[in-house]
Amino acid sequence: MQLFSIEVSDIIRTLLAAATPVGELRLAIPLAVYVYKMQWYEAFMLGVFGNMIPVLFLIGTLERIERVLERFPNPFLPILRWRADKLRATQTPKFKRYQLIALVTLVAIPLPGTGAWTGTLAAWVFQIQPSRSIPSIAIGVLIAGMIVTSITMLGSELAAWVSKV
Repeated sequence: MQLFSIEVSDIIRTLLAAATPVGELRLAIPLAVYVYKMQWYEAFMLGVFGNMIPVLFLIGTLERIERVLERFPNPFLPILRWRADKLRATQTPKFKRYQLIALVTLVAIPLPGTGAWTGTLAAWVFQIQPSRSIPSIAIGVLIAGMIVTSITMLGSELAAWVSKV
């Protein structure tokens, strides 16, 4: 089944790629453009939407998830606490001084260890209310989406130019 010129399965795969904690937009947008042959604006919109899905789910539930994980032995609680401790150690001065700007910046820089998942965890660690953190994370995701889309399209242009030379 197709939605406009895009296969529905490609839409779902792009959304899932954007929702992963490691891939996020860095995976979803190039995947959509290069593999699924989407237009840049389709990849951008699906990537941003897919990247925000876990934020909306996790932002209000991380505390409850931690309490559930404390009830039984599992590998997830130590990982969650390790990442939270690492964020506290590296980001506390920035968050004490700049809070929401620091959150936007942490999400907007499309490098490993940054992004919407890390921003959501930072909002929880630094106790930023969802009404303030969700818009900040969304702005960061939009900026990251613009950066990744620009780099992806620049790569396409460079590849086309090199193939002509």
